[in-house]
Formats: sequence, structure tokens, C-alpha cells
Amino acid sequence: MGRDEAVVVADGRSAKAYAREHIPGAVNLPHSEISAESTASLDRSRHYVCYCDGIGCNASTKTALKLLTLGFEVRELMGGLDWWKRDGYATEGVDAQVGAEVTCGC
Repeated sequence: MGRDEAVVVADGRSAKAYAREHIPGAVNLPHSEISAESTASLDRSRHYVCYCDGIGCNASTKTALKLLTLGFEVRELMGGLDWWKRDGYATEGVDAQVGAEVTCGC
């Protein structure tokens, strides 16, 4: 994110889970709704970093796999939202938590 790289943080959970709490700036791409049609307007020149709740959830893997098969560059954020919060980073949403902002270390 700090290397002038075009990155999209993609939350693969449901819209309800996303509304409750998510990584700041993330877009909601529920894995169950991903198709060629639903992703037609997404920028294929960007890298998509997929995440979900954490190690007990597989929505990030499903999201990454579906995007990959559609021709997107993808990565998976290991540990998901759980480890994001454990590392002290802020979240957004109804149950947002205060924490460190992600900034460029350039």
C-alpha cells in the first residue's frame, strides 16, 4: 500500500458483517456474489488483498480463488480482521475500534 502500488482491500464476508466492522477503506466483495458479471466494473490493473474474520473463516480464500479464476491479481491477508485488530489497527463500521492508522512508511 505504501509503494505506489494500486491495491484494493477486499472484504469477502457478507454485507452485514462488513457493516458491523471492517478494515478502513476496504470494499465489500462477498464471495457468494462474485461472478464475471458482478466484477465487470472492477479495475483489473489493481491488486486485490482479500480478507475475512480470521483463521476460523474461509471467506478470504473463497474470495481470492474466485477473483483469481476471473483474471485478477490477488493476495490473502493472513489472520484477517482478527489479527488486524490484535496488531492494534483501527477499524470502521458500527462496532469500529480505535487503533493505529495505516500510513505509508516511505
